[in-house]
Amino acid sequence: MKGEEYFDKAEQSKEKLYRTAYLYLGSESAAVDAVDEAVYKGYLARKKLRQEQYFSTWLTRILLNVCTDELRRRKREYAVETLPETAAEPYDALPLKEAIRRLPEELRSVIALRYFSGFTLAETAHALSIPEGTVSSRQRKALALLRLDLMDEEVES
Repeated sequence: MKGEEYFDKAEQSKEKLYRTAYLYLGSESAAVDAVDEAVYKGYLARKKLRQEQYFSTWLTRILLNVCTDELRRRKREYAVETLPETAAEPYDALPLKEAIRRLPEELRSVIALRYFSGFTLAETAHALSIPEGTVSSRQRKALALLRLDLMDEEVES
């Protein structure tokens, strides 16, 4: 794949990638950085892509790895004092966002790809390198946990 063609396809995927990264990392600046890094890493590895019809899922997989690396890096850092992000969206205040963040990583990945990136069951399975049945069961489990979490929050309010 030529460089121009790669960047055209990457540009078309950026909105989905950003939504996925934002859900994972929780801040606009971190999401933008993760997308930029994923696009760069994808560019360097573009010759490894065997089937161009899987470009979007391939690049999403790279993004998920970048996000996972960032979350690991954050865990190693000592929290001195966390400052709220100045340009917070109204979405930030939603209990759903926090409930999704509390999900285990393998469930959060499925929810992020299926509901926030618009991936089909097959695309999600391909992006995560797991069978479609596993995606389906993780999706059901994640939705059940989210339902319980949000219902508990509603009762406490």
